[in-house]
Amino acid sequence: MTAASSQSGLAAGAFRDLLEPIRHRRPRRLGDTVVTYLVDRIVSGAYPVDTVLPTEPELCEEFGVSRTVVRESVKLLEAKGLVKAVPGRGTQVLEPIGWNLLDPVVLEAQIRHDSDLRILDDLVNVRVALECDMAAQCARVITPVQAEALTEQANVLAESLDDPLRYATEDVVFHEMIMIASGNRLGHAIIHGIHAKARLSSQYNGDPSKEELVQSLAEHRQIESMILQGDAQGAVAAMRVHIMGSWARRRPRVLGALSGGVGARDTRP
Repeated sequence: MTAASSQSGLAAGAFRDLLEPIRHRRPRRLGDTVVTYLVDRIVSGAYPVDTVLPTEPELCEEFGVSRTVVRESVKLLEAKGLVKAVPGRGTQVLEPIGWNLLDPVVLEAQIRHDSDLRILDDLVNVRVALECDMAAQCARVITPVQAEALTEQANVLAESLDDPLRYATEDVVFHEMIMIASGNRLGHAIIHGIHAKARLSSQYNGDPSKEELVQSLAEHRQIESMILQGDAQGAVAAMRVHIMGSWARRRPRVLGALSGGVGARDTRP
């Protein structure tokens, strides 16, 4: 190995190390907080739009907390766009159009109560719009070090075909590498936030078959190829086929499971 190739290898390894926390991240269960419960009740429709939340004393008694905790919780609900305190009328539930879906608690509740998969359809469309753009930009600006790291990650995916859980984690790393290399920090932050919550949902994820993982790997290899060739439009097309195709393959099974059918299998983009 030459000095130059050794240095490149070290640099590629350093780039991959930036993604290491993603591999070891574990879904964290939301605490049984007043905010979480109230968000769930609002999103589920238990507290419909224009209705008024229970009074402070009622919430204090139900949750066994102080008035201070209840007031802070209501302020957080207001910040999330779910309610508005109206003097003399109490705290009123607002229309969903104003809810902050980028808030992790709100988004998680929306996904949990997404009986027709509408919010997940929207999420996939947002992913397509942003990730396709970032894939194109990545193809234009990716450095040799980042290109080497992306190829190494594609190889890791190939090595993970017999371990669906590992494959899912390494899949996320592959997409994160592309977003980081694109330089689009805002797009990366948006996708990172919404997709992280979606991956925690059984409505978005499942148990992929070996055939589905093989197909997913082929799609990742095509994305890698287009990016390394500097083909921005090819990278857009490959990313769109992958994200849309992955969701289209599993969506009918997810709907079947929600309708009381047999649990779905899927592959995670």
